[in-house]
Amino acid sequence: MIQRFDAGPRMAEMTVHNGVCYLAGQVAVGGATDIEGQTREVLAAVDALLARAGSDKSKVLRAQIFLTDLADFAGMNKVWEEWVVPGQTPARATVQAALAKPEWKVEIVITAAL
Repeated sequence: MIQRFDAGPRMAEMTVHNGVCYLAGQVAVGGATDIEGQTREVLAAVDALLARAGSDKSKVLRAQIFLTDLADFAGMNKVWEEWVVPGQTPARATVQAALAKPEWKVEIVITAAL
């Protein structure tokens, strides 16, 4: 069985199958303008989605992080390191990419176990 959360005509915010949560790319939509604020907002959205599925950040298997500017790497990492559970850090990749809206500085894609 596949569960789809907040499914629309283009995508779902999260799908769950075989004990694994697959989150769509999460971006800041609350108006934060700096990388730390946007990263906090994105990780709060990740927490909320994982909770809806019955999971949490200690079960994150993999993270893909897209930054519009690698100069923001240190600021994003500062917030990331405050968020992750010590000893439970996931596999992770971080790349520079053009995001769909110019105001977005970071997009994070998460895969987590239930």
